[in-house]
Amino acid sequence: MSEPVHYRMLINGEWVNASDGARFDSINPATEQAWCSIPEATADDINRAVETAHDAFSSGEWASLTPTARGKYLRRLAELLDEQSEHLGRIETIDTGKMLKETRWQAKYIAEFFQFYAGCADKISGQTLPIDKPDMMTITLREPLGVVAAVVPWNSQLFLVAVKIGPALAAGNVVVLKASEHASAAMLEFGKLVEAAGFPPGVINIVTGHADPCGKVLTSHPLVQRISFTGGTGAAKHVVRNSAENFAQVSLELGGKSPFIVFEDAVLESAVNGSIAGIFAATGQSCVAGSRLYLHDSIADQFLARMVEIAKTIKIGDPQDEATQMGPLCTAAQMAHIETQVALAKTEGGCILTGGQRVADRKGLFFEPTIIECPRQDMTIVDTELFGPVLSVLRFTSEDEVVAHANASQHGLAAGIFTRDSARSIRMARRIRAGIIWINTYRVISPIAEFGGMKASGYGRESGMQAVYDYTRPKTVWMNLSTTPIANPFQPR
Repeated sequence: MSEPVHYRMLINGEWVNASDGARFDSINPATEQAWCSIPEATADDINRAVETAHDAFSSGEWASLTPTARGKYLRRLAELLDEQSEHLGRIETIDTGKMLKETRWQAKYIAEFFQFYAGCADKISGQTLPIDKPDMMTITLREPLGVVAAVVPWNSQLFLVAVKIGPALAAGNVVVLKASEHASAAMLEFGKLVEAAGFPPGVINIVTGHADPCGKVLTSHPLVQRISFTGGTGAAKHVVRNSAENFAQVSLELGGKSPFIVFEDAVLESAVNGSIAGIFAATGQSCVAGSRLYLHDSIADQFLARMVEIAKTIKIGDPQDEATQMGPLCTAAQMAHIETQVALAKTEGGCILTGGQRVADRKGLFFEPTIIECPRQDMTIVDTELFGPVLSVLRFTSEDEVVAHANASQHGLAAGIFTRDSARSIRMARRIRAGIIWINTYRVISPIAEFGGMKASGYGRESGMQAVYDYTRPKTVWMNLSTTPIANPFQPR
């Protein structure tokens, strides 16, 4: 891919440049070189995308399809994703620096999500209510909302697209998808599969650009009825404010600083491997990264000795190389943020057990797998999301102590609990304030299971059958079954 690739946006079934011709480069983080050019959408471009989506919803071919027919489109898209997973994964790896073995697998697995939602399309139903009025029949219908604004970050973008537009389309909505300005290429390649699947024009639109004006105009547009946003808490606050302009329903899946708790009776090999995967997989660039490790004091030394040993052997390099185990960070801003926070942790008393700095002997945005033992819960790094391969480690001696520490966070997305005591695992799952609890495992997902956060990690849920209903609104229908004329309310009885 020596020649720069010039991408275009998908609006109303057509591949278009920005209306003013503006573009920006996308950087390959493994080389720090520009490898493709992306359209920078204007406000007019976003308006057009939303308006054409609204037309498709209101009067286009999509509006007249049966739920079963909608499911067939989703099924075809799933088949194409399965067939093109190698190509999609490679593009995403070049654009984000994520490991090819992960992006390829993820592109293939999200086909299962679209298959799941294809099957959900004709399973949406209302109710017949046991109403307390004689001679009345009362039913509820479930109807799609309209235009959905889906905003995704660069990491796990194909997965996040699946859990947003899969249920939205199954319910009969239309979508304007905004790709991350940090890595848009995989979304535009996904758009080619949308086109190949034969979706009617305007049903799925993919736009690229920066938060202002692109994201701002999209999330405040009067024709947008629902916003599904995944990203940082700062950007989410702007999204919520923007939604005041259109009263759109909003769901937010935000950052995390997930506690990974290991008790003295845990299977140590499993817990060590789970923690390694939870923080160093995807170079730590995951909202659910297990970036706070809490170890029972009686096993902490043994656990950390093994973990440091493994971390030092992790092979860092080209994410397209099958032998590589950890790739680069996606952006230079992440690198600067991580370097600042690691330096601060040292001044606050943290002890770096391994790593702690940028990889010095190679070009690219590579940071060493880093483990920092933290003597205090109130250290800045303990509750600051780094979005990188940096693990904060703390010790505990009792359930009550570790629950208090795990919950002493602004975040509440996920948590891991490792113990062989089944009663303890359920007690802990009930007490930890997080939307996803993994017991003796970590980072497991399925199209059948809902996920989402609490506190500053957001609200609303994605995936699962309930997600389809979240893209609908109920309509109540009253039917008078009596043959007796309605009484004149102004005539004395």
